Amino acid sequence: MISQLSWKIGGQQGEGVESTDRIFSTALNRLGYYLYGYRHFSSRIKGGHTNNKIRISTQPIRSIADDLDILVAFDQESIDLNAHELRPGGVVVADTKFNPVVPEDADIRLFAVPITAIAEELGTSLMKNMVASGASWALLGLPLDVFNRAVEEEFGRKGAAVVEKNLEAVKRGSDYVLELAGGPLDEFKLNPADGKQKLFMIGNDAIGLGAVAAGCRLMSAYPITPASEIMEYLIKKLPKFGGTVVQTEDEIAAVTMAIGANYAGVRTMTASAGPGLSLMMEAIGLAGMTETPVVIVDTQRGGPSTGLPTKQEQSDINAMIHGTHGEIPKIVLAPSSIEECFYDTVEAFNLSEQYQVPVIVVTDLQLSLGKQSCESLDYNRVVIDRGNLVSNVPEQEDKSLFKRYEFTDSGISPRVLPGEKNGIHHVTGVEHDESGRPSESVDNRKKMMDKRLGKLNHVRVTNPILADAPYEKPDLLIIGMGSTGGTIDQARELLENDGVTTNHVTIRLLHPFPADAVKPYVDQAKQVIVVENNATAQLANLIKLHVGGSEKLSSVLKYDGNPFLPSIIYNECKIVYVDSKELV
Repeated sequence: MISQLSWKIGGQQGEGVESTDRIFSTALNRLGYYLYGYRHFSSRIKGGHTNNKIRISTQPIRSIADDLDILVAFDQESIDLNAHELRPGGVVVADTKFNPVVPEDADIRLFAVPITAIAEELGTSLMKNMVASGASWALLGLPLDVFNRAVEEEFGRKGAAVVEKNLEAVKRGSDYVLELAGGPLDEFKLNPADGKQKLFMIGNDAIGLGAVAAGCRLMSAYPITPASEIMEYLIKKLPKFGGTVVQTEDEIAAVTMAIGANYAGVRTMTASAGPGLSLMMEAIGLAGMTETPVVIVDTQRGGPSTGLPTKQEQSDINAMIHGTHGEIPKIVLAPSSIEECFYDTVEAFNLSEQYQVPVIVVTDLQLSLGKQSCESLDYNRVVIDRGNLVSNVPEQEDKSLFKRYEFTDSGISPRVLPGEKNGIHHVTGVEHDESGRPSESVDNRKKMMDKRLGKLNHVRVTNPILADAPYEKPDLLIIGMGSTGGTIDQARELLENDGVTTNHVTIRLLHPFPADAVKPYVDQAKQVIVVENNATAQLANLIKLHVGGSEKLSSVLKYDGNPFLPSIIYNECKIVYVDSKELV
């Protein structure tokens, strides 16, 4: 028996690939397996190749696998594009409708099943996804009753007749493939899982849940891949807590509405991707100048312009930190797991109000949309901190306006909500004095700039970096962010087998950059490798700017729209390691 396995289903977009994956993975989750999914899809509603890959394990996992054990193919293109991933002895379950052909020189077993024909016999070709999933489930020898319960939950709202038809489709697919194979495949039988059901969600859902827990009661946003699921989640959840979601006409309206609502005292967020973030820049500057809290989620995707809307990239780093004209304080958080997406969203709302600045929570497409197992969340860790929000403001003897932008020792001015007695003040994007009145005074300008920017000197963030550093002087220090963390760790296992010692640092606070936390690890390492999904080494350049060490820093870059595989990082790190040894 084996402890992990990879399964993939491929076909044309709109053929039921997504629903097949959802039911298959839900059933596995019920058995207690750890799962990590990757969704490859086209930027159109229907048509174009799409595939979903799931890695299944008895132990926690945070990356997709290099290889593949079972491929379910709805068309020949799925075989042509994905068969190279199959390990020796791998299996293709394919529809006889298209006369499937596997590469002659590959050690691959083909099980041709009349997937569409069976579905049509039951009344509709739409059920072919259930025939296919039943067939692949049967090959694993897993209990069919668990899978059937997942089917019942998926289709229960459509009535008993629909449920029965789909259950029959599962059974027929299972029976057919078992007759072809002579029973479940022993080499694909998984060790039993622990039986404990885990949370199984995408990063966007975790962000949405974190927003609800943080007290967010309004989301204003415009749909865009890969951020839309945050809206879709909150549309269902916020009304239960007295909140709402407003779909605005564009991203400019979304962010300005969020700023206005935060000014009024409602915890509000918006979410977008690179193109939307570009449109928001002027308004983000307004939030910085008026010291108005706002939380913005940027789910990075392939750019520039429309670019690759449904593909992986991490190329918005410079834009998030430096995109606004002029200079304002902002905080940029980069969670690297499903759990962190939840906790960091809660922290983002607190930081935004504590420091009265825009906070950007940045993910990437793989973290946003890749469905993953995670342990139960600890809601006792959720604390609401609204910062220097004051009430019962005393009346000024001279009847002067409230000093909303007062110079204080901490750099954080008192904040009042509109309508608070004696709290009247002026709000403008023009440079202003302590009460908000426009001012072009040279002395005031310098003091205001120093006050606003000085907030970043005092920012305290939970775990600005994550470090796994077992070695005092490792051969390699590998640095990454976002969804690369788990993939780096798997590559490290391969490097360790080759006798290469490695430490790993994940950067979770991009701005203000945690130089003091990162520098000791850079100084200790013989070579430093920065892994990131962009073409210009944006994260590596941040490290060079704030930490130094450029003489021993190398980059592993990937910007073809696909996430890193462990083998890619392993091979690139091995090259750097060998080259550095030769120099010595």
